[in-house]
Amino acid sequence: MVGVQLLGHGGLDQLVVRDDIPVPQPRVDETLVRVRAAGINNTDINTRLGWYAKDITSSTNEVAGASVQSGGWGGALSFPRIQGGDLCGDVVAVGTPSSTVRVGQRVTCAINQPMPSPENPLYFECLGSERDGAFAEFCCVPTDQLFDVSASPLSDVEIGAMPCAYGTALGLLRRAGVHSDDRVLVTGASGGVGLAAVQLAKHFGARVWAVTSPAKAQAVIAAGADDLIDRDGSYAPNSVSVVIDVVGGAGFGRWLDMLCPGGRLATAGAIAGPMAEIDLRTLYLKDLTLYGCTHQSRDVFSELVSLIQRGAIRPLVSKTYPLHEIATAQEDFMSKHYAGKLVLIPPA
Repeated sequence: MVGVQLLGHGGLDQLVVRDDIPVPQPRVDETLVRVRAAGINNTDINTRLGWYAKDITSSTNEVAGASVQSGGWGGALSFPRIQGGDLCGDVVAVGTPSSTVRVGQRVTCAINQPMPSPENPLYFECLGSERDGAFAEFCCVPTDQLFDVSASPLSDVEIGAMPCAYGTALGLLRRAGVHSDDRVLVTGASGGVGLAAVQLAKHFGARVWAVTSPAKAQAVIAAGADDLIDRDGSYAPNSVSVVIDVVGGAGFGRWLDMLCPGGRLATAGAIAGPMAEIDLRTLYLKDLTLYGCTHQSRDVFSELVSLIQRGAIRPLVSKTYPLHEIATAQEDFMSKHYAGKLVLIPPA
């Protein structure tokens, strides 16, 4: 099959397109899926660069050239690795007959696939990190992690843009307990997760403030933002009840100032850098709650699938690329020129 192998941590030269990769054979608990569309996410870039290594303290854009050994979500990765955590495709073969998955179904799955144990109830394997992902013609996925989306009015490309960004955004909103009375601030609002958080928070009836650049303001407004805040603008203290942050970096502390007493902040990203400075007095004197969000429960992704099946949320896909143009696609992604999602299309 055609696929893209990541040979090690580093630059785009570590991505190699091959046409002689053996088609994976599903084990008894797995299903073989023909990939129709696979979105690009920050985690693909971060994993390639090795940004998750503890000794990396800079932003994603500043990692180039770093020597990294254990740069995956869970530490050291096994190379070569096929990345790609977003998946929409068709079932080709099932390792063991299943009552819920059958050949021909259009399916998707979460990027982080819960596999709890008594020692670690939050343990998961990440598609495209701990196991081969969707940047290929075919992908094997645990059967019990697949969801049928055959009835959805969304296209393959639209569904292939959603699992990571929208699953992460929904997880952030659910952990923070967002409801219709909330005033929600979303940072990085023009990116995949940020734009998804804007859409979903608005869908839930909240009032949404969005931090974005003027160049992408219209896309964020179209997604449902009620008010925009320029990245370098002023911030009103005690003005929001929830912050959804995927940026991190030196500006993290300002979001605590914006939270009203009793406010909540949920974070699942740090593209501006993993190191942040906060005033602990702000945290405890205002009785704030911080949530770190990576684990995603099956209930959260099931809720997202329900929205996909109804066509209740439609992602913004700015551009698609054939799979062999992955280097160009990742360069475009890192340029932050496009709002929303970029999606790779494997050979038919």
